[in-house]
Amino acid sequence: MIETLIVPGLNGSPPGHWQHHWALEDAGADLVEQENFAEPRLTDWLHALEAGIAACRPGVILVAHSLGCALVAALARRPAASHVGGALLVAPADVPALSERHPSVRSFEGAGAVPLPFASILVASRNDPFMGFEAAERQAEAWGSALVDLGPAGHVNIASGYGFWPDAPTLADGLRGRPVTPAQTPRRRWARDIRSEAAPAAGASAH
Repeated sequence: MIETLIVPGLNGSPPGHWQHHWALEDAGADLVEQENFAEPRLTDWLHALEAGIAACRPGVILVAHSLGCALVAALARRPAASHVGGALLVAPADVPALSERHPSVRSFEGAGAVPLPFASILVASRNDPFMGFEAAERQAEAWGSALVDLGPAGHVNIASGYGFWPDAPTLADGLRGRPVTPAQTPRRRWARDIRSEAAPAAGASAH
């Protein structure tokens, strides 16, 4: 039975991406496939995510990257959220800024303002071109997420050296078996004690 559901962002997670590695190597993980990763529509992406959750073990852990984090946040007021045990939210994208280059993502705006009804960890980079660190801190506060400071890790993608990333499952395992966390629970900061030895960002085109 699937215990981890991997949620890619804009343009998906191609071979070599840490999400792709995880889906291939973990029999208990599955990756949410979208009909169109290049032209996202929130309603379509939500339906695919909810179908994936329905096929998983109750208490599934969601592992999202970039725009996938906004997709997970959009579950907050939907019935499927009650089946989620927690979410690992890696390098969330600033949706309003991203929509200036990719107008199709505008439907995702607003998801960042709603507290999450399940436990969550937001992993942020100090030099992410898609969301500044201070904005990531504010986002963690809004979602009620614990915050992991990954240091200068770019967008935590292939371009910034994040292919195989063994720390990701370690972080996700910290969410398993936990009760649903009320949205009002104060977030706590995690020190930079969980990092990969990834190279600094080399580009910002790949998600």
